[in-house]
Amino acid sequence: MMLADGTPYLALLPFLIIIPVLFIGLALMAFWIWMLVDCATKEPSAGNDKVIWILVIIFTHWIGALIYYFVRRPERKKLFGV
Repeated sequence: MMLADGTPYLALLPFLIIIPVLFIGLALMAFWIWMLVDCATKEPSAGNDKVIWILVIIFTHWIGALIYYFVRRPERKKLFGV
């Protein structure tokens, strides 16, 4: 099958793959930065918890940000209200 200008549909396939992957990548990077800033500004400085969480988020990228979001952030909000 061809488009109106004679271009085959398969020629558009890379764009149909690249655009969603680019969007997902940018969303994950924004989430990573949000969790890094959240940890750096709102995590209490008691002990080494803040430093450890920042290192976990930095070195494991969005997976570490997800771990922080679902494990530590609710616990911090419950304990400190921040």
